[in-house]
Amino acid sequence: MLPVLALLTGFALDLLFGDPHWLPHPVRLIGWLITKTERFLRAIAPKTARGEFWAGAVLAVFVPAVSCAVPLLLLWVCAQIHPLLAFAVEAVMCYQILAVKSLKTESMKVYQELKKGDLAAARRAVSMIVGRDTENLTAEQVTKAAVETVAENTSDGVGAPLFYLALGGAPLGFFYKAVNTLDSMVGYKNDKYLWFGCASAKVDDVFNYLPSRLTARLMILAARLLGMDAAGAKRIYLRDRRNHSSPNSAQTEAVCAGALGVQLAGDASYFGKIVHKKTIGDPLRPVVPDEIPAANRLLYGTSWLLLALSICVRAAILFFL
Repeated sequence: MLPVLALLTGFALDLLFGDPHWLPHPVRLIGWLITKTERFLRAIAPKTARGEFWAGAVLAVFVPAVSCAVPLLLLWVCAQIHPLLAFAVEAVMCYQILAVKSLKTESMKVYQELKKGDLAAARRAVSMIVGRDTENLTAEQVTKAAVETVAENTSDGVGAPLFYLALGGAPLGFFYKAVNTLDSMVGYKNDKYLWFGCASAKVDDVFNYLPSRLTARLMILAARLLGMDAAGAKRIYLRDRRNHSSPNSAQTEAVCAGALGVQLAGDASYFGKIVHKKTIGDPLRPVVPDEIPAANRLLYGTSWLLLALSICVRAAILFFL
């Protein structure tokens, strides 16, 4: 049962310490590997749409494979030395894969600046956690951006990692983190990555398909347990869960919008270009800064439910193996 305890310990470490900026993080190594591999593949691939697509496909396979193989080998070596060493190392790995506290910490920085009335500082804070242009956002738009990030990453940063940690421990968890990091770095529909990042974006869609839907349903349950508008969360989820170009991003955003009783999403600017998006939720009232801590309460409630389910699944898999 040590792998189960490693998952539980990793979750506890994440809640306690989050992601200190001074602590080296494996995701930065994954990012480094993506950058170096992209540079190499672009240098040798034909400068055509087809050439870029296949180079990007190699990247989408190579980086997750390495990101899975390295922790798998490390844990095997540790297990040969002593099972408790393997437990300790896997617990730290699980901690590094999860992002519950860091999501809350970074989004609450935005909340604090908004409450102080410092819109410029709030824009800078939200620019650290979103991909859109932030320099011209209003206070309401800054708040929406922060809430949307918390809602979407309830799946990407917590639900999906726990899903893969439950199925295959830290090696599969790092496989997912590589898939997700690839999408965030090269999965853009701009001139540079339209073809090169296509495979990475599609792989991310596939690996987030089940976790995003599972997380969304547990979010509805969490909303009920927290005394939030669970009926509204379910209604908006069923109506608006496809209101995004990604098949997965609107799943948890729709639940969050319904639980809070606000409207999220809509048009946004990326790299100086306006991208037209459908809205999610109903504009029952203005989106105010207090939505950010409310979204974080929903994040934490959902995370505990996800942890309970993940531990049960992990224990069952290990028992039957």
